[in-house]
Amino acid sequence: MHILYGVPHSFYTSRVRCYLRNHNIDFIERTPAHPGFAESVLPQIRRAIIPVLQTADGQLIQDSVDIIEYFEAAGQSPSAWPQTPLQRVLAVLFEYYGCQVMLKHAMHYRWSFLAEQQDFLRHAFGAGSGSPVAQAEAIMARMQSYLPVLGINPQSIALIEDSWLALLDRLEQLFAGQPYLFGGLPSIADYGLIGAMHAHLGRDPVPLGILQRRAPAVHRWIERMQAPGLDVPEYANAGGWVTDAELLPRLAPLLQQLADEIFPELDDKLAFLRDWISREQPADGQPVSAKPHQRQIGRIDTLFRGVPVTVGVEPYLLYLLQRAADQLAGLPEAERAALLQTLQGYGLARAVQLDMPQRVERRGHLEVWAEPR
Repeated sequence: MHILYGVPHSFYTSRVRCYLRNHNIDFIERTPAHPGFAESVLPQIRRAIIPVLQTADGQLIQDSVDIIEYFEAAGQSPSAWPQTPLQRVLAVLFEYYGCQVMLKHAMHYRWSFLAEQQDFLRHAFGAGSGSPVAQAEAIMARMQSYLPVLGINPQSIALIEDSWLALLDRLEQLFAGQPYLFGGLPSIADYGLIGAMHAHLGRDPVPLGILQRRAPAVHRWIERMQAPGLDVPEYANAGGWVTDAELLPRLAPLLQQLADEIFPELDDKLAFLRDWISREQPADGQPVSAKPHQRQIGRIDTLFRGVPVTVGVEPYLLYLLQRAADQLAGLPEAERAALLQTLQGYGLARAVQLDMPQRVERRGHLEVWAEPR
């Protein structure tokens, strides 16, 4: 049986757990406090990070993207990748939004309301780490310290909260007519949003209360994403994937929000990375950071919905977005141009036109720089 090392309140573990449950893949879950993590995982992974999957044959896979793709490459049915090129590209953009932009929402609602939910979080961090209260408090304090570098400051907080409420309203409207983002099946897009929407916003007491009162259909989607099989009894004809022509009008309000909140931060991060690569000239296979546990290689001043914020820059963002750029690169020229025109109409084309001098790949469980294809 597969072993998933993670914790219930972990953003990225939630993505994997939802995938395994929805695809009826047998697994057991263990926290990093289990002896097997120190004995089998740390010597190979070389950093204390979750989630990690130990496959039934003993292989270790780290990172939620790689774990999901491990099963997709093995022919998992139904696939989490939708069928059309446009939907596959959009799925990656939803994943980027959920895994990168929504860190603001997730971390704000977890740590800015600590007084109201301290006992819940203390229990989660204590049980998840196998640590006594004092160590749990230390972990919590470290997590709180990340807020400024995620762009969470006194000026941006109101906009982050407005953003989350708007997202709930738009998702509520969508889920009134279909059970998942792209129709009747969960996709890479759903697994992109669920990390923040379940682990933080759908469990922590303060955001959970808001979610249940304001968006009951979204709360049902979160429950559905946690359930084994397709738990869609309230949808009489859930079906499979919907066509591009059907889907785009339904997604239009969400795509506008993605564009408004992905940019200009992504533009500024990509500019920083281009300058960094030009200056440092990293060799093929060189780790993206000086230490295995270090994710950010610099900070930039940018804007979130027009308000100044300071954010860290992670080369990992390329690892996510390259998957959309690769989808485009594999299309005939005319089809690629038409798809880009559609994305441009929603203000999202720049997110897949990376034009980077280097890629980010994973080798030996670490992100490394690599030559462009």
